[in-house]
Amino acid sequence: MKLLLLFYEFAKVGLFSVGGGLATVPFLQSMGEKTGWFTNAQLSTMIAVSESTPGPMGVNMATYVGYSISGIPGAVIATLGLITPSIAVIIIIAGFLQKFRQSKTVDAVFYGLRPASTALIASAGLSVAMSVFWTVGGSAEHEIALHWPVILLSLVIFLAMQHKTLKKIHPVAFIAAAAVVGAVFQF
Repeated sequence: MKLLLLFYEFAKVGLFSVGGGLATVPFLQSMGEKTGWFTNAQLSTMIAVSESTPGPMGVNMATYVGYSISGIPGAVIATLGLITPSIAVIIIIAGFLQKFRQSKTVDAVFYGLRPASTALIASAGLSVAMSVFWTVGGSAEHEIALHWPVILLSLVIFLAMQHKTLKKIHPVAFIAAAAVVGAVFQF
């Protein structure tokens, strides 16, 4: 039953997260709150891991959640759940593509999907930033605490990236440096 629920939940994510990647984050937040499979803090960790590993972020996250819930079968089922709606939609669209290729309605639908996709990605970015820079509900129920070390580190990185020499360094070096800083300071 848990595998069927994994497939169903990730199929919903795959069907409605137009834009992929970060557009899946709001749906995953809702899934975590609904099912209790992961917290927002764990979701932030999953995003970091999924962004730094090869492959599409949504697929990496589905595989990660599925594995943590039900091992290898869960990883396979969650991943299939995420990609099945896309495959079905692509097959359907390919069948009708020649007929609707010049349709103004189809162009209008895709034009309308752009801001929706942008909004989903912006929402994901803001929620990740909020979870990184602030903690809600510390010792008091409505307490909001700023993570000053993270804010200062972000400011230092932003200022450092204004130098042209750092812009030439390969991104993998920055990912490795971020991993070392995170391990040493345990933000």
